[in-house]
Amino acid sequence: MQEIKPEACDITASSVTEVIAGAVAARAEVDGETESRLAFTPAAIELIEQLWAMHGPLMFHQSGGCCDGSAPMCYQAGEFKIGGQDVLLGTLELPAVASGSHEDQHREIGFWMSREQFGVWQHTHLTVDVVAGRGSGFSLEAPVGKRFLIRSRLL
Repeated sequence: MQEIKPEACDITASSVTEVIAGAVAARAEVDGETESRLAFTPAAIELIEQLWAMHGPLMFHQSGGCCDGSAPMCYQAGEFKIGGQDVLLGTLELPAVASGSHEDQHREIGFWMSREQFGVWQHTHLTVDVVAGRGSGFSLEAPVGKRFLIRSRLL
């Protein structure tokens, strides 16, 4: 088997071998799974909170390599059309905030991936993190000078 050199891959995923300290596990959503395969770092949650305050309910879709490599893309909930070819990997449950709106009491963010890409990544745990830099123009964090990044490890 030929070794793949990291610099030969045009992806924004970063491999890690251990759990990232402080990361919050998403609720497991893949049929038959009870352990989460998805987590969010404190920095990612901080940016998500900022984006939620600006745009309302959110969702993620893991890009399949087009446009911005394999970056997780953040959209307003329902802005990206999910279909039968997509897999819900997990749901991030954010703490409720004090307000009169029902949306603020029940704040969940689904994280989706195409079924084909899930077939390739099915043996990995994904942690959503944030780094400085401008991401894709399609993802909501693009104008704030930060971008979401996937860090992965084998399950």
